[in-house]
Amino acid sequence: MADEVFKGWKGWFAESGEQLIFFRAFVRNLFRPGFEWSEFVRQCYETGYKSFTLVGTTAFIMGLVLALQLRPALVGFGADSLLPKSLADSIVKEIGPVITAIICAGKIASGIGAELGSMKVTEQIDAMEVSGANPLQFLVVTRILATTVMVPLLTLLGDVLGLMGGFVAINITSKVSLWLYFNKCIAALSFSDLLPAFIKTIFFGFVIGFIGCYKGYTSNKGTESVGLAANSAVVAASLWIFVIDAIVVQVSNIIIY
Repeated sequence: MADEVFKGWKGWFAESGEQLIFFRAFVRNLFRPGFEWSEFVRQCYETGYKSFTLVGTTAFIMGLVLALQLRPALVGFGADSLLPKSLADSIVKEIGPVITAIICAGKIASGIGAELGSMKVTEQIDAMEVSGANPLQFLVVTRILATTVMVPLLTLLGDVLGLMGGFVAINITSKVSLWLYFNKCIAALSFSDLLPAFIKTIFFGFVIGFIGCYKGYTSNKGTESVGLAANSAVVAASLWIFVIDAIVVQVSNIIIY
């Protein structure tokens, strides 16, 4: 039992060291000349535009369901007028960023891990190195930067659609104008609420891209490693999302309050 625990910790430290080396290689290639702008734009399209439908639909349904769940409780206390404020607080500060990041981890991180893992297994990455290309700059840097940029944008769009879902749910049982509803939502939020929520989405996007690229780029166990890379990328990225969320919330509470 002790030997298994020791081997587990030893493997964890070894992988952490490999991730640090991979991160150093990413930073070094980030500032090298010859940045692949066309590939970066293509990856923004792949990770952002092609994920919008899934993120938007999920966010709208989450806002709809959350409003339907909150309304009876608030009506019982005679505080149904606080429903827009409650929705804005919960969606913008926590539910929107985390749900969007989890969806992106399942879709984007697994896709990147499987794609790079397949390229690694079929020796396409080795062929790029032999031909004089820089696979880290072309494959890794562009994907990590694309997810770092697009996940915050997807979160903003998801927040808006989530609030729209709440508006639809409210108007099922009562009549509230769209102008009044969004005025109440905006009035409920302050800059100190928006900034931490936006900052953590940047970290979410970076982690999703970094973990996906690391798992795919370092896979080396044959064809089965493609599936392992995709699966482990989702698990690791999801875990890091919750860890980062807890850290950012704690730090922001200390600074603000």
